[in-house]
Amino acid sequence: MALHQSLQQKMLQKLSPQQIQLMKLLQVPTAILDERIKEEMEENPALEQGEEGHEDEFENKDEFADTTEDDFEKDGSADEYDNIDISDYVHEGDDDVGDYKLRDDNYPEADDSRVIPHKVETSFNELMLQQLGMLKLSDHEQKIAEQIVGSLDDDGYLRREVASIIDDLAFRQNIDTTEEDIGNIILQIQQFDPPGVGARNLQECLLLQLERKVDQGKHIEIAIKVLDKYFDEFTKKHYEKIQKGLDLNDEQLREIIAQIVKLNPKPGGLVGDTNKGENYVIPDFFITNNNGKLELTLNSKNAPELRISEGYRDMLKDYDKGTKKDKQQKEAVLFIKQKIDSAKWFIDAIKQRQNTLLNTMEAIMNYQHEFFLTGDETDLKPMILKDIAERTNLDISTVSRVANSKFVQTEFGSYRLKFFFSESLQTDSGEEVSTREVKKILTDLISEESKKHPYSDEKLTEMLQEKGYNIARRTVAKYREQLNIPVARLRKIL
Repeated sequence: MALHQSLQQKMLQKLSPQQIQLMKLLQVPTAILDERIKEEMEENPALEQGEEGHEDEFENKDEFADTTEDDFEKDGSADEYDNIDISDYVHEGDDDVGDYKLRDDNYPEADDSRVIPHKVETSFNELMLQQLGMLKLSDHEQKIAEQIVGSLDDDGYLRREVASIIDDLAFRQNIDTTEEDIGNIILQIQQFDPPGVGARNLQECLLLQLERKVDQGKHIEIAIKVLDKYFDEFTKKHYEKIQKGLDLNDEQLREIIAQIVKLNPKPGGLVGDTNKGENYVIPDFFITNNNGKLELTLNSKNAPELRISEGYRDMLKDYDKGTKKDKQQKEAVLFIKQKIDSAKWFIDAIKQRQNTLLNTMEAIMNYQHEFFLTGDETDLKPMILKDIAERTNLDISTVSRVANSKFVQTEFGSYRLKFFFSESLQTDSGEEVSTREVKKILTDLISEESKKHPYSDEKLTEMLQEKGYNIARRTVAKYREQLNIPVARLRKIL
């Protein structure tokens, strides 16, 4: 096929750099907004934190708007600006720091000998290596054991295949070994604390822990038999098969189950950083109930005080007052103006971010007014992104960016904004209710059920339909799964 040229006309919609910057800032949570501002300040020295003190004198003045590179070439100014000896402005002894800058006589000196406590923790890997040092191993076995310990996951399991460990030792450390040698060392590592480390799967992990308690009574021996021979039945709560196979009554089975549920399925999780699983939520908004009137405030971290650097303003003033302006000065001033413009864009984007957040949250608060007064999920109205977009005159994608990453703190707790969005479900009377309301009622029904005879999905469907909710069984099953509630058989207890 021959190549040819053609002329086409197209209409394209493109976002400006400022719009792209705003969209990115909208997605930034309050918790890391400070970091984003610090990054911008490091890249742009014309941006500073602090309250804007006066109007920008250069807002409407742009001396270099029409300046081009050709204008620079025409300027044949003298080199007097390039021959400044900086040593003329530095006096001997300026590098010395006066004592008056380091002390304040109005306050006593801090006690330098004071010991500040620091939190010291031993990681899971360090604990394993410490116990490894207590074993009497040859150099060959020591390297193999260190490779196995290094292959343990954070939860204490050894999920790497023995064949892969052999390959790692052969290719990375030039050590030849066998599956038998590795198996023997794994057995020794499985005797380490905490009990259960080095297991290849959950069943082995629980058995290792029970074997440490074998001298605590006959019920431990039976529990070992249950996990060894009836592990699948136990996980699926087919208790009748276990009772029949081991000839156990209800009381014995309850005692065995109580012993098993006390075991730790993730032994490595007990060691190391105690805050590893904790998540701290910094709310973006606060809603308070002042005698029945809802008041919305924005987290102060979302409204930082930013300004243009006074030093950069002074540079422009000095140039503006000067008589001779050579090429280098003009290039420097153009650079300064570029940084100032960039700082202005960023400050405007931060302010626009504040307005967008407040407008979006205010629309959500007004839409879900009853919920914020009572905290009852059954008061939530069906609400989709389009509803808020229409009220705020924002694009749906903008509302989505705000809802996905922001939190609001109320007197009933902290919620992700996405929590308030839900589809609608029609009742028998034709009224539209939020699916959140149905899920709340479903949760209440399951929490009040008898755990010896939990409700099936069919029974839950009937109960919801009796309350007037037109819902199918498969929908109930879907909502139950979204709530992370297991099926009736797995909710059953003896």
